Amino acid sequence: MFHNSLLDFSTPFKLQCNQIDYGGHHRQLTVRMPDEYIEKINSLSKKMGLKRSDVVRMALKQFLDENQGEVDQNPFQKIKSMLGIVESGIKDLGHRHRYYLIRKIRRTSNL
Repeated sequence: MFHNSLLDFSTPFKLQCNQIDYGGHHRQLTVRMPDEYIEKINSLSKKMGLKRSDVVRMALKQFLDENQGEVDQNPFQKIKSMLGIVESGIKDLGHRHRYYLIRKIRRTSNL
């Protein structure tokens, strides 16, 4: 199976889709990428005994499968993993956060 650590998807690819139809199911896609990626694809294809195009298809499929849900998410769903609980010992901090913030600023400015 393909692993994310082998190829870095943070560098944008330049994609060009050629409208060549192979039986209505497959189309050709030309991708320009850095030499580093080509070397990694070549290495993986040799190790796995696959064609380079198979390795690229597997990588794209995994990337698309993992990221498809993010496209359909609303803003709350995108950030909900970053939300959490802070233990401050103040029971009404969520309701009176402005009051406590101003009080803290005044205390530190008087020092």
